[in-house]
Amino acid sequence: MSELFLEIGSEEIPSGYVQPALEYMREELASFFTRNRINAEVPEIMGTPRRLVVSVKGVDALQEDIVELFHGPNISVAYDDQGNPTKAAIGFARGKGIDVSELGRDTTSKGEVVCARVEKKGRPTPDYLNEFLPQFISNIPFSRRMRWADKARPFARPLHWIVALFDGETLQFSFDGVQCGNVSQGHRFLKPGKFQVKNLSSYVEESSNHFLMVCLELRKQNILEQVQNLAREAGGIVEDDAELLDIVTHLVEYPVAIRGDFDPHFLELPKELLVMTMKYHQKYFPVSDGKGNLLPCFITISNMPAGEGQEIKKGNERVLRARLEDARFFYNEDKKKTLDDFVEPLKGVVFQKKLGTLYEKMERICGLAELLSSQTCPDTKSQALRAGRLCKADLVTLMVYEFPELQGTMGGYYAAHSGEEPAVFQAIKEHYRPAFAGDDLPPSELGAVIAVADKLDTIIGCIGVGLIPSG
Repeated sequence: MSELFLEIGSEEIPSGYVQPALEYMREELASFFTRNRINAEVPEIMGTPRRLVVSVKGVDALQEDIVELFHGPNISVAYDDQGNPTKAAIGFARGKGIDVSELGRDTTSKGEVVCARVEKKGRPTPDYLNEFLPQFISNIPFSRRMRWADKARPFARPLHWIVALFDGETLQFSFDGVQCGNVSQGHRFLKPGKFQVKNLSSYVEESSNHFLMVCLELRKQNILEQVQNLAREAGGIVEDDAELLDIVTHLVEYPVAIRGDFDPHFLELPKELLVMTMKYHQKYFPVSDGKGNLLPCFITISNMPAGEGQEIKKGNERVLRARLEDARFFYNEDKKKTLDDFVEPLKGVVFQKKLGTLYEKMERICGLAELLSSQTCPDTKSQALRAGRLCKADLVTLMVYEFPELQGTMGGYYAAHSGEEPAVFQAIKEHYRPAFAGDDLPPSELGAVIAVADKLDTIIGCIGVGLIPSG
């Protein structure tokens, strides 16, 4: 049994591209071996932003032999009255590479026919791989593929090297001018030299010596442990965030967690705004006190060792401070008006060309909210009308223009600042829920009323103008 090892080395691939590419490589290689009658174990994937790696152990060196059955002419056509083979039988046998005496008989829906059983010898697995792997690399799915310099084939980022080994021997193929070999490269900055690869185990050992943590799960666990330790040192915790952890895992080859701090005065801003800025814009881990309150610090994951930590820390603090200063400016500017002041400008924003503006949508929401509340919670009718009127107003604020993900959330804060009733600003915050499959439902009754009214308007309106949902 042999081992296939493949590493595709390139410039840094975007974080979101890495996992889908690796999943494709695992599934497509498994399918390739099955299709071509080559026994192999389940492919193992690993990688970093600069390398996509797949290894398959237990691979047969030869494709399995098979016997193929071919049907020929009818017996009455293949033999004359004396039982001698005719030209039809002789030609059929010649075409299958056998003697006419080796022809057999088989019964089909067309009656009894002559047949040829032809043994097909399996080809060496490396021959198949040399033909298959260039197209396999070309077909790796990326959200966006580009051609680089004078290269003919598009790829996510410029390709620099390919390691392709079968049973320790280098395969013989090239992809877009890059000839495969047995030499990989270390960390771009910490140890950029080349190193030889013999198989998966030697690759893992050598990559570790070259400041590479190529195993995805080990790198993820390493990041998590570093983050948790730094959070504890700061007197806080980092809440579970599988999405952010996956993103940063695919951003680095040699993860080093670094704690940064920011001015405690920024904690006066809404928590969701701070988290959005740190998590989605900067890929930082926010630190909280375990009771839901943020601490004035964050944890970032660097691709460099701790010796450079102070410079990296200061640089990240400067970037975050600039972002938070902008956010504070938008927040303070928006608060100079009441949330109701933003309702009139909705007339200038088109919701859908056949369904009118956001102002018209707001009016429809109010009508539906009045109807729904009268049937479910009559005592909240006036609050439902008020929440319906204000629920889309934050879409024209400076803050939501810069941070669209905070729609609804900022509307709730601005409504509270404007002196609206708690039930109203809570409903505004909740009315986009559920935003995706598995999302929480609005916890308040009034929030549910506005959420249903909003979604009913969208669904019925779209169907009414011929925009039929496909899912």
